[in-house]
Amino acid sequence: MQYRLQATDPNSRARAGVITTAHGEIQTPIFMPVGTVGSVKGVHFHELRDEVKAQIILGNTYHLYLRPGVEILNRAGGLHKFIGWERPILTDSGGFQVFSLSANRKLTEEGAHFRSHIDGSKHLFTPENVVDIQRMIGSDIMMALDECPPGTSEYSYARKSLDLTLKWMDRGWRHYKETEGLYGYSQAWFPIVQGCTYPELRRESATRVAELGADGNAIGGLAVGEPAEVMYEMIDVVNEILPADRPRYLMGVGTPVNILEAIDRGVDMMDCVMPTRNGRNGMLFTPEGTMNMRNKKWADDFTPLWEDGPSYVDRVYTKAYLRHLFIAEELLAMQIASIHNLSFYLWLVGEARRHIIDGDFHAWKTDMVTRLGRRL
Repeated sequence: MQYRLQATDPNSRARAGVITTAHGEIQTPIFMPVGTVGSVKGVHFHELRDEVKAQIILGNTYHLYLRPGVEILNRAGGLHKFIGWERPILTDSGGFQVFSLSANRKLTEEGAHFRSHIDGSKHLFTPENVVDIQRMIGSDIMMALDECPPGTSEYSYARKSLDLTLKWMDRGWRHYKETEGLYGYSQAWFPIVQGCTYPELRRESATRVAELGADGNAIGGLAVGEPAEVMYEMIDVVNEILPADRPRYLMGVGTPVNILEAIDRGVDMMDCVMPTRNGRNGMLFTPEGTMNMRNKKWADDFTPLWEDGPSYVDRVYTKAYLRHLFIAEELLAMQIASIHNLSFYLWLVGEARRHIIDGDFHAWKTDMVTRLGRRL
């Protein structure tokens, strides 16, 4: 994997670049739709390619490991071939999912012992076998196994958690360097900065991560209960240390405003389930704010969802029609809303990239943040 920095904004840390992988280029900053089990909920892959214009999607190691299983993926020739997606894929290590099973897991220096949420069967994730599993999945970018502590963790817990994450990181890095991809192309491996909301822990973690010299680096453990301003502060702290010649991936974030604020602070890659999850519940994101499509005010509004929008659903379907579909509980409502929201997110980061290259990102972002906060 290679990263090329193309432009920086003169009034912020925002930057535009290109990541080159075996399955294509990714223009940054970029938002990555979440395809947890090998599908982005309610959206066909041809829609992701042609309407949403997704350049990279995510899969999740925990879920794919349990179902369909890595043996099936290996026999298929990897996740790309299994799902029919020819563009880049990033896989989360599954750590966040394991640690969310607080009643059904145990952490040791060896790894994370857990029970499947599907059938209760016992499993173990180690820094090494998580690399092996992601080798079998065949993602272009693999993630290190880490622990993601709650945003409200006490210092003593955050300290202990970071110590474990750093030990796992070193073991995972060694195993990654000792192994190779299974399908004829190389895979990148990103370590993850943790440290909760404590600047000194974040600095220590970022320094250790930077010293590895990996192809890219991730920032984890944010948007997990802490205030947004604290999250932004932690991003600032970390990005003072993470190398500028490698992509920076902020995991699991977030709202459109969160995304712009992260870009402003030097983040290149982001993902979140929000556009599809909120879309399925009737919330649409637009350049002028959010719309609740169940509201009666849209019942006789026959204007397009977004007259100049990037996807066909924006230009073809009206607000009145989409409201009708939600009230009637038609599955098409969730599909239309998901495509719209994903298209909007990809449009937003595309516009951010354009303004970074033009040199006026910070002023544009300030105006957009105000507009995005409205409820229509």
